[in-house]
Amino acid sequence: MNRTDRLLAIVLELQAHGSRRAADLGATFEVSKRTIYRDVQALCEAGVPVVAEAGRGYSLPSGYFLPPLRFSADEALILLLGADVMAQSFDAEYRAAATDAARKIAGALPEPRRDEVRALRESLQFVELAELASGTGETLRTLRRAIVARQTVRFVYRARFGAEPSGTLTQRDADPYGLTRVSGSWYLMAFRHLRGAIRNFRLGRIDAVALLPQRFERPADFVLASPNDVRSLTVRVLVTAEVAPWLREQRYFYITALEDRADGLLVTLQVRRLDELLPWLLGWGRQLLVLEPPELRELVAEEARAMLAAHGSLLT
Repeated sequence: MNRTDRLLAIVLELQAHGSRRAADLGATFEVSKRTIYRDVQALCEAGVPVVAEAGRGYSLPSGYFLPPLRFSADEALILLLGADVMAQSFDAEYRAAATDAARKIAGALPEPRRDEVRALRESLQFVELAELASGTGETLRTLRRAIVARQTVRFVYRARFGAEPSGTLTQRDADPYGLTRVSGSWYLMAFRHLRGAIRNFRLGRIDAVALLPQRFERPADFVLASPNDVRSLTVRVLVTAEVAPWLREQRYFYITALEDRADGLLVTLQVRRLDELLPWLLGWGRQLLVLEPPELRELVAEEARAMLAAHGSLLT
């Protein structure tokens, strides 16, 4: 990083963190404290009002903002493509915000650069298969408000797997901690009151979400993670070399490792429940063999027998 870039980065670091010591800035930018002292002096001489406080380090006065930034073509393109993806991934409220942000970024570019970015943008496209068509948009908005206000929510949930039959509707009270988007679908990470533990809920299975009057405090050590963080069951299957390329191409959410072998492709998966895998396993038909655990082999065989019995009358 050259000095000009580092000076700008120091200002952005102070804006983001409030105050930083010279040692912290030196560690962040991999330079000595003496270099940071010189950089801060250069910023002050350039008119940036850096404030130094003993024991606290450097900071910027409240309300100080950088003048408008000049983006390179690649930087502007990344921002505009990001706005395109966000416009497809969120509800109407955030789509409008993403569209407005993209318009402002494009409008701030000089005319020659604007034409260059427009040509690049037209040659790249991201297509998001969003899950917002069936009422999820309103659910997403309500949950966003609940997360910001730290307000408990109540909703009806249609679980696919669990103690009750698939598709059973149950009422849940939960403290919403965060939202995660995985493979085109939104998941709510929330503390469920009944279980006394953090659970993941797919937004497409949530109905009738409502804000409750009680408030909650999110744990200080909470980390927003992918919904696969509690999958403790290991499954290994072998697929034939014939379909291995297609399996690699359509990488399944639960897959954690792939290993080429002489007799095919060894696939390792991590799941919470064995029956979660049934639709995917059966979809590969005779091209897939379950190696372990044996309980899953029996589940697959049982389902195959049931399918044969259901279709038997049509074959006679």
